[in-house]
Amino acid sequence: MRRRKFVALLGGGVAAWSFAARAQHGEKIPRVGFMGNSTAALEANLIGPFREGLREHGYEEGRNVDIVFRWAEGRYERFPALIAELIAANVDVIVTAGTPATLAVKKATSTVPVVMAAVGDPVGTGIVPNLARPGGNITGLSAIAPDLEGKRLELLREIVPHLAHVAFFLNPANEFHTASMRQALAAAQALNIKLQPCEVRKSEDLDAVFASIVKEKPDGLLILADRIFLHNRQRMMGFATEHRLPSVNAYRELVEAGGLTSYGPSYEEMHRRAADYVDRILKGARPGDLPIEQPTRFTLIVNLKAARALGLEVPPMLVARADEVIE
Repeated sequence: MRRRKFVALLGGGVAAWSFAARAQHGEKIPRVGFMGNSTAALEANLIGPFREGLREHGYEEGRNVDIVFRWAEGRYERFPALIAELIAANVDVIVTAGTPATLAVKKATSTVPVVMAAVGDPVGTGIVPNLARPGGNITGLSAIAPDLEGKRLELLREIVPHLAHVAFFLNPANEFHTASMRQALAAAQALNIKLQPCEVRKSEDLDAVFASIVKEKPDGLLILADRIFLHNRQRMMGFATEHRLPSVNAYRELVEAGGLTSYGPSYEEMHRRAADYVDRILKGARPGDLPIEQPTRFTLIVNLKAARALGLEVPPMLVARADEVIE
């Protein structure tokens, strides 16, 4: 183990020295473009692991690598212009997260390498033809897993035994949500739960959606993985708390903002792993030859403080299964 760590550190040191030497001789320092979906503050917990991953490979921002950030602030219509800015900045690789951003980059360029930090179903949404050999200029990590929405509904039913009616937040502009909708409907039918689809394309849609939820009085909320919801997590969880609605979420950040529970892959770890792909591409690997990773570990987060506020008792066995418990 010590020898492997020494070799890894030595390799990182050689890479760092090499890039520093090239910079001193006027050679181009690698430039990484990062297409963010919301804001730097709201995605700090994802950017941090990505930067750490780069440091593990010997990259030091401002010395032997530049990172050019662009932030959509939750407005997907901004993607084309922001991506054009990254391409004009002559970035060597673009990092994206989420299906809409990745599809927007795919439309904009077939030559600049692209690393997906987290995309739901890159094959089903037409981003790549194959996970093992994606071809083209796109590779990275996928968050796809069988029946995630069904497992989330089962989790919410476990905490809320009387669950019969769930408001289901999705974004029709996110191509991945077509498959997620099918999963959720099939699971809801099997569990005898009524689903109330709540479509949110932009932040301005939330007021109308909230009004419909107040009118229909569901027993809980199912919130899919979409950066619109991540961007508006304080507002959405504030509404859920005010109206005493237990929520099951794709993102842990919504639980940290007051939601009841979340289940899904570790997006922090996926962003750290994205740095590995960036490193390999900067060292000459072709994106199309790098297999797309699928998640092997999923995390369950339970917010006992939120449960108490809702008057709910989380089953002890579920608490024991949780990877993290918020007291």
